[in-house]
Amino acid sequence: MVITMNDRKPGVSDSARDGAIDWWLRQNNGPLSKREQADFAAWLASDVANKTAFEKISNITETIAAHRPGAKPGRKKRRSRVKPAAAIAGAVALFFFYDDLSVYLRSDYSTGTGETKLVTLDDGSHVELDAKSAIAVHFSAGQRRLSLLEGEAWFEVSPDAARPFVVEAVDGTVTALGTAFDVAVQKTWAHVMVTQHRVAVESGGSSVIVEEGQQSSYAKGTAAQPPEPVNIEHATAWRRGKLIFRNRPLGEVVEELGRFHHGYVYIVNSALRTRPVTGVFQADDPLAALDEIETSLGVHAAYLSNYLIILYE
Repeated sequence: MVITMNDRKPGVSDSARDGAIDWWLRQNNGPLSKREQADFAAWLASDVANKTAFEKISNITETIAAHRPGAKPGRKKRRSRVKPAAAIAGAVALFFFYDDLSVYLRSDYSTGTGETKLVTLDDGSHVELDAKSAIAVHFSAGQRRLSLLEGEAWFEVSPDAARPFVVEAVDGTVTALGTAFDVAVQKTWAHVMVTQHRVAVESGGSSVIVEEGQQSSYAKGTAAQPPEPVNIEHATAWRRGKLIFRNRPLGEVVEELGRFHHGYVYIVNSALRTRPVTGVFQADDPLAALDEIETSLGVHAAYLSNYLIILYE
């Protein structure tokens, strides 16, 4: 799991959350200078989401500190420094716990960190779920409809002309016009790839046909991009236990590795998230993948524990 995740609660943006974690770390490392205090005050005042995010993570870490071994209940303790590894790991876990729980409660089938699963639906269709993925199934007499709530899934559809097979993702739909296709959700984007026959992708009031060996993507509320060729072997490598990236932004790579890592990876600045990554990694060894990325990109990794890793330049 990584700090940039899908299906977050509304009201706290990525930039607000990242800024809150950054300012919390800086304050936890020692007193701020006058210039830093002014910058911090300006950041808080610039957006109500910033203040909300910072208050939330501060409250969570103080709760953790109050319940750490040795803390005495019923006594108000003086403000003290909290060890970053325990505090941030716990804070991030609580920060996203309710989002994960919400997805789990809405799903009919889901997978945990590092887990993949093959599901056979009532109509004989098959769904292969990637790690940290979830679907909800809504079958009726006239339609087979599913929702991809999180992660990625490959669908092999059993023919039934009387009941279209439709996958909802990020306010768009993917309708099977053949046999097999893959859908992945990433923040406010959906990515569609066809391994057999074709699908119709509808989003933003328009529709495109994606043929076998092609892919398309769309953002929430926008039209799907024109189909383009895709390397199916690379794109479906997760089904064989591998992750293959070609000039993918580090932020996206870390997010995908996060499906297989029991812990959190935090990238300090936005510029670093855009650094391109190319490589082939074993899905069941995300720490080895991070080591290779650290070496190839010349970045640094602070292992506060294997559970909490911070990447920085």
